Amino acid sequence: MSDIVLSKGIRGNLLSLMNTADLRDRTQYRLSTGKKVNTALDNPGNFFSAAMLNSRATDITNLLDGIGTAIKTLEAADNGIRSIVRVVENAQALARQAQGSAATTARLGGILPTIGGLQGALTTTTTLTSLGFAAGETITLDTGTNRTTTLTIAAGSTVGDLVDAINNNTSAGTATGVGVAVGSTSGADARALLSPDGRLIVQTVGTQPLTISSSNAGAALSNMGFPALSDRTKPAGEMNVTRTNIAAQFSELRRQIDQLAKDAGFNGVNLLAADTLQAMFNERQTSSLTITGVRFTVSEDLAIRDQMNGFQTDKDINEAMADLSQAMAKLRSQSSAFGSNLALVQIRQKFTQEMASTLKTGADNLVLADMNEEGANMLALQTRQQLSTQALSLANQADQSVLSLFG
Repeated sequence: MSDIVLSKGIRGNLLSLMNTADLRDRTQYRLSTGKKVNTALDNPGNFFSAAMLNSRATDITNLLDGIGTAIKTLEAADNGIRSIVRVVENAQALARQAQGSAATTARLGGILPTIGGLQGALTTTTTLTSLGFAAGETITLDTGTNRTTTLTIAAGSTVGDLVDAINNNTSAGTATGVGVAVGSTSGADARALLSPDGRLIVQTVGTQPLTISSSNAGAALSNMGFPALSDRTKPAGEMNVTRTNIAAQFSELRRQIDQLAKDAGFNGVNLLAADTLQAMFNERQTSSLTITGVRFTVSEDLAIRDQMNGFQTDKDINEAMADLSQAMAKLRSQSSAFGSNLALVQIRQKFTQEMASTLKTGADNLVLADMNEEGANMLALQTRQQLSTQALSLANQADQSVLSLFG
């Protein structure tokens, strides 16, 4: 090529045409890639800044999988709680149904007591001496041959002590509380409670007779609400079949609660089985949320005891209702806590999505081409190329005019 001599005009036009071709190729590449910075040679600062922003956007986007899993885990736990709530509501309905079916075992209901000479309501803190009993005297509940509970009254003994003595002594030779004795076979098969209007209610748990007596020769038992002999002795009753059936249904519902809690996990994490969930919110793992689960089984956190004595006594039904009410309060409180955590994780999910979008947009602003500008450049370069080609032709004609001198 160096042996070929070109005129100044032709060489200038040729160089211009080559430059135009290079610019056209670059513009065409930008149009095809959509970027004005494709390599570090195009613009080192923008290229590496965009790479850094895109890398962080990728790291943040990768966190969305973990955040999404955390959301589903919380939703699964919340679904489990809502299902357990419905089961507990069914159990409450059963307990209320049992309450509505009159007890058929022996029952001493009593009347409103006389305390200190005035008719009033008994409470667990009402002292037995205020009813006319004296220290050293006894109150005995008998539900059959050698099946008794006897409370020896001490100074300060209360109606609550008597209720506890009846309810807590069901095993032979067991004495719960000061001055409480039981028969050699077992304690009295009975349950005691205070009615809402303040009467002492005692009821057998099965088909036994029921008698309350005292070593007090005065009116103490009458003051307690058992004035007549018929108020102190009841013959053997019978089992309430409706209550027995309801008790069996209650036990089944209680079992189903454990099954629901067991099945409320997601991806191996069950917040209702005391598992712990950790959601990471940034790529450096310096921002996170740790959610500690609960153990929502009937024998642990929910503390719902199984039915007692086939729900034959009001006391057993009332205790079941109390357990269910406490469990319901725990379920609602935990549902609120999980709901708050779920809302927070969803907020962070949206924030992460928007942050990744912001980073990608920032990176694009550094390297993306303005397609309108590049399109205009391409059109201008095509025009320039045509003009350069025409100029090269004109320069070549000038050389040919010299050749005509030899024609």
